Amino acid sequence: MFLLAAEEAVAHSWLYDNAWLIPALPAAAFVLILFFGKRLPNKGAEIGIAAIVTAFILAVLTTFTWIGDIADSGGHSEEALSLVVDGGESVAVDLTAEEGEVRGAPVINEVEWFGIGTDANRSTLGTEANGHSDAAGDEDGHAEDKGFSISIGTWVDGQSVMMLFVVTFISLLVHVYSTDYVNGDRRYTHYFAFLSLFTASMLFMVLSSSTLQLIVGWELVGVCSFALIGHWWEDQANSDAALKAFLTNRVGDIGLLIGMTILYFAADQSFSIKTINEMAVAGDISKGTLRIAALCLMAAVMSKSGQFILHTWLPDAMAGPTPVSALIHAATMVVAGVYMIGRLYPVFFVGFGIAGGTINVMAFIGGLTCVGGGLLAFVQRDIKKVLAYSTVSQLGYMVLALGMGAYTAGMFHLFTHAFFKACLFLGAGSVSHACHHSFDMKADMGGLRKYMPTTFATFMIGTAALAGIPPLAGFWSKDEILVGAGVWPGTEGNGTYTIPFIFGMITAAMTAAYMTRAVWLTFFGDYRGHEEPHESGPRITVPLVILASMAVVVGFFNMPSGFVKALRLPEGWAHKFEDWVEPAGVATFVSKEANKFTHAKPSLSLAIVATALAVGAGFLVWTYYKRLYAMDPKATEYANGMASRIPPLAVGHRVLENKYYLDHLYTGVIAGATKGPLARAANWTNQNILDGFVNAVGATSVLAGRFVYRFIDQGVVDGTVNASGSTASRLGQLLRGMQSGQVRQYATLMFGAATVLVAVFIVVV
Repeated sequence: MFLLAAEEAVAHSWLYDNAWLIPALPAAAFVLILFFGKRLPNKGAEIGIAAIVTAFILAVLTTFTWIGDIADSGGHSEEALSLVVDGGESVAVDLTAEEGEVRGAPVINEVEWFGIGTDANRSTLGTEANGHSDAAGDEDGHAEDKGFSISIGTWVDGQSVMMLFVVTFISLLVHVYSTDYVNGDRRYTHYFAFLSLFTASMLFMVLSSSTLQLIVGWELVGVCSFALIGHWWEDQANSDAALKAFLTNRVGDIGLLIGMTILYFAADQSFSIKTINEMAVAGDISKGTLRIAALCLMAAVMSKSGQFILHTWLPDAMAGPTPVSALIHAATMVVAGVYMIGRLYPVFFVGFGIAGGTINVMAFIGGLTCVGGGLLAFVQRDIKKVLAYSTVSQLGYMVLALGMGAYTAGMFHLFTHAFFKACLFLGAGSVSHACHHSFDMKADMGGLRKYMPTTFATFMIGTAALAGIPPLAGFWSKDEILVGAGVWPGTEGNGTYTIPFIFGMITAAMTAAYMTRAVWLTFFGDYRGHEEPHESGPRITVPLVILASMAVVVGFFNMPSGFVKALRLPEGWAHKFEDWVEPAGVATFVSKEANKFTHAKPSLSLAIVATALAVGAGFLVWTYYKRLYAMDPKATEYANGMASRIPPLAVGHRVLENKYYLDHLYTGVIAGATKGPLARAANWTNQNILDGFVNAVGATSVLAGRFVYRFIDQGVVDGTVNASGSTASRLGQLLRGMQSGQVRQYATLMFGAATVLVAVFIVVV
């Protein structure tokens, strides 16, 4: 991503050149399911599963090939690349790799799809790993021809390979899970068709090599989300939720289009992500321009990735089927904004001045979302809503990490979160399946651990991972984010982000607290439902077991070197995720603004403190419910709790129950004002000003017409015509009197006329 020059490309395989097959397979499945699905024994589900299985196999092979290439080149190093920009000249120096090797360099395949007045090779890069294209142009790799062209292609690097694995893996499990969960649904075929299209759209976006492709994939996942959230559209609430998600995302998409347009013109009219990143690093795009573009793109991140204050659509989107929530709203679509930040990270890194900073827009929004989403999770009684607000909070964690310069930590949390949050969502669906499709923890759950041991065990693993309890996945990624703030002694991050660090520590405690509440209300105490529940079938429980297992092991992919040494493991086991996913050259780069990207150092003391906060918060909530249970086994809250006795707490609780009144702001104030006072004002303006003006013009035209008719037409025009007629008539009468028939009279007139004519000639000539 940050590499500007490379003499040779790393060798790559057929899989890199044909990565387009991975999104193409589920896209083809979408078409086949729509045309033939209802005629098949399993109503089209078999087509979707076959396509995603094949795509998953290709993604796994691509992942292992990428890992193998990284291992062959020796992996990343803190001093792998130093980029110095001085006086506008850029010099790339590889300090440790052998000659001709580029560690983690992207493999880009592009072909020109459309061009006007361009060189035939201008946008055709073929297959390359970083460096400038072979296009005809100047020595800097910029084409001399300034014509317009659009290229389409694939970008394969650690970040995209990681997402290929995550999306296909989660999608495969969701497909299998859905065969049981939505079995017998009236739109079963439609459901699997759009599940395939969504998967294809997300994979297309992940592999995008240009901003134009990224926008197309971005919008396609939004359309698919709209269709899947509103799957049960007969219920008005579901249709409203789908529309809310669609319209809220359109608000942020305005920022996406403006930001991408700015980058297009700033990068010499190029849609190429590679070109944009190179120019951002080299200082060829001004910092002010990058800042404006980054601010616009943050609006898109806020809507798509549920950041405060455009997060309100995500909890309502739980109206869709639970497998959709697991796929779209836990592991894939909602991280599209985070992924976009990572793909264009130089734009944000330089634009927001992340290096050496203390606060910036991205870090602040991420931190505010962490805390704001976590607080809302405390007052929910719908288990999916708890997980939805938890997702909002964890997405804030990812944005917070990227805003502090902790690139690897943010991407690693995206990776680990996908598995344990998908496990939790699918676990919620399993619980609902057993409780007659209710998600109400207070009214219809409780004590389910005795009836659903597999669901309970997997849900507990997912909860512990989300809460950051070691050694589960969430512990490792959360700890890296907190270390990246550079506040804790000895961590040495990219800046000193004190306020974001405080946000992160508060969130660590809150996450454990609200998840402990959800676990107690769902699995402990006495069962409050009406009929005896039962464990779900294997098509539901097996995906849960697989996801829970991943939540246990994936955290070890990025162990700190100190931990590896303490366990006496091979040194090469440390920081594997960083080696595999972090872009080449991200290790260090220095610009004329003295920006420097560094990796924060792990801190055992910080890990202990953060874990103690999480455990302590969870213990307090557990104690609360234990005492409540001792008083009343059926109770879910104290009848006379602190929120009812302490006015400030009562106000705070009311604000949380009303979700910060943001829905009231959007629906009641903004939309209400648009439909009410503004609509009435517009109608009054139309009736009294616009229509009044039109009517006045019409009345004036009528008066003018009458005037013209009466005085001009009748008086002047008709008068002139009548006068000429009368004159002609009188002359005719006069001349008729001269027709006497006497020759002598005619001769006299002729002689007189001739005399006059001769006189005229004499005088004039």
